[in-house]
Amino acid sequence: MRRLPQDWKDRYGTDIAMAETFVDTTRYLGTCYKAANWLKIGQTKGRSRQDRNRKLKVPIKDILVYPLRRDFRKLLLA
Repeated sequence: MRRLPQDWKDRYGTDIAMAETFVDTTRYLGTCYKAANWLKIGQTKGRSRQDRNRKLKVPIKDILVYPLRRDFRKLLLA
């Protein structure tokens, strides 16, 4: 996670403020993310991004984020 901001800037030419991941809680507890101080901010609705007709059902996942900068709020709100 320490290296991600610079790698991102080198590849995409822009700053990154936060990392995001999803944990399928029907299969995993997300223990490694909790131990690494990731923040749970909610859950998905159980839909896939491929679900244009709202018929696919996928497992509900926890949404976790990890701030990469102290001023992440300022950068995200800019």
